[in-house]
Amino acid sequence: MKQKVILLSEQYRDALQKHLSPGASTSLSPALVLGRQAVALELETLELARIHEQALATMKPSQNKSDTTKRAEIFFSKANTPIVEMHDVMQQSKVRVNRLQETLGQRTEELAATNRQLQRGVVRRKVMENAAQKNGQHYKKCLEESLELQKRLRQLTHRVLAAQEDERKSISLELHDEIAQTLLGINVRLLSLKQEARVNHRGLKNEIASTQRMVVKSVKSVRRVARELGNA
Repeated sequence: MKQKVILLSEQYRDALQKHLSPGASTSLSPALVLGRQAVALELETLELARIHEQALATMKPSQNKSDTTKRAEIFFSKANTPIVEMHDVMQQSKVRVNRLQETLGQRTEELAATNRQLQRGVVRRKVMENAAQKNGQHYKKCLEESLELQKRLRQLTHRVLAAQEDERKSISLELHDEIAQTLLGINVRLLSLKQEARVNHRGLKNEIASTQRMVVKSVKSVRRVARELGNA
């Protein structure tokens, strides 16, 4: 892992130096590629900033320091974009999971309240049955009321359970679709970048292929979790 970070630092320094050279291309594609490598290595913005500062420290002072500083900041901002996007995806996933947990908690409370109501109904029925033994007519009326109460409670319990199950499946599918769509979008972009890398970046091509496998594995994991939530 450490060797990969060192290699990334060297690649970042070379790319930044080339970007800041007089007459160099203004394309920020190299910065974006480096940012994606940083995501694959699970680096944070602060770690990438250190790499950026180290790269600047090795360069010779420029006559137009203001312009060089501005271009260097733009380069770093572009390289940091994949890290920011990954954080956004993780934050959205966290929000979805929290929402699911909150909804399940509410459904659990509703079910517990229903069970308590059912228990009170059972106790009430027993009391009514005992009292009805003294009077046949009264017993019949109480029994009918008790049966009707049980029927309504069963219907209420069924509706609560059905609503809970539907909500759980809905949220799990929504979570799965959103994260899977984001990861697949990243995979499509990596495929495009891999085709471009056939021309001049053999090492980069291997890194991209490794990242693609990581993305595919993540998609499978997300789908598995969503299926487990849906079947729970």
